[in-house]
Amino acid sequence: MATTESISSADLSEQLTPENGSKISCRGVWKLFGDDAEGFLADYSGAPSTEAIQRAGLIGAVRDASFDVGDGEIFVIMGLSGSGKSTLVRCMSRLIEPTAGEVIFDNRNLLEASERELTEIRRHKMGMVFQHFALLPHLSVLGNVAFPLQVQGVERSKREARALEVIELVGLKGRERYYPRELSGGQQQRVGIARSLAVEPDIWLLDEPFSALDPLIRREMQDEFLRLQNMLHKTIVFITHDFDEAIRLADRIAIMKDGEIIQIGAPEALVLNPASDYVAEFTRDIPRAKVLTTGAIMEPLQNRESLRGRVSMHSKIAEVSEQVVAADGDVAVVDDDGNMVGRLSRDTVLAVLVGKSASS
Repeated sequence: MATTESISSADLSEQLTPENGSKISCRGVWKLFGDDAEGFLADYSGAPSTEAIQRAGLIGAVRDASFDVGDGEIFVIMGLSGSGKSTLVRCMSRLIEPTAGEVIFDNRNLLEASERELTEIRRHKMGMVFQHFALLPHLSVLGNVAFPLQVQGVERSKREARALEVIELVGLKGRERYYPRELSGGQQQRVGIARSLAVEPDIWLLDEPFSALDPLIRREMQDEFLRLQNMLHKTIVFITHDFDEAIRLADRIAIMKDGEIIQIGAPEALVLNPASDYVAEFTRDIPRAKVLTTGAIMEPLQNRESLRGRVSMHSKIAEVSEQVVAADGDVAVVDDDGNMVGRLSRDTVLAVLVGKSASS
């Protein structure tokens, strides 16, 4: 295991590009708070040390962040409070102005876009949901959801028809005339999600949208979020400090510390192959059965006739453990086309359940 606290740009290169092409990309994004931050970066050729940043009296909120988010991917950025994750997602939409770098969206560097261009992109191509719902208290559910379309100048009949579609999509049909004060916290969050979807965004930016909710409602909203994603296939950047939430939702996760991206990878890759002691500690208490897939721990095929049942190579161990443990023999692991690609034994599954991961 590596013991360094960060990974160089070269080390990150293999982790940057998702399988299905890039929808939005960050390249060398910096956000330094303090006087003459741009001049400071220029003096250090865009690569100052932590010590240099501190000596200059600056705060390195985001430091040389680079990654791609694939079309239809849920890309989770996570870290502890103060790690820079919320600042980074705001830099991606320029709600906070980056000090340096590039944010590429639709083959356009957003840092070079005019205010007018940026406003149009936010109105028509980006959906944003934050921890605080920011619903307009004097508007009904219908009015809140239709509001972004009203700002676009969409005529009333069309914007309300679209609003009714997404209200039904998020499970609030029948509450169109309710006001925010008449809704639960989870229902208010659904209104915020519906409002962001009304404009049919190309990319969806969500900054800890469920963190203010009670645990049970939070779990329900995660279920709702996954249901919506299965239907809509949006490109999503999702911010959280909760690793359980991250592994449940993410295709890939970027872990941040002190403004830097420490590691990017699929949840099971972070658990099995942490790139630093920090990542290892971050993932230490995560139940392996929730993270590891059958494909990650399967063994080579031997006697196919002796296999008892089938499981998908993408299934989590926690989802199939009862089936495998109860089987009278090994279980076949199959790919998306139903082809046998490996086998899963009771002993292998039990080792994961009792805390002995595949990397032990």
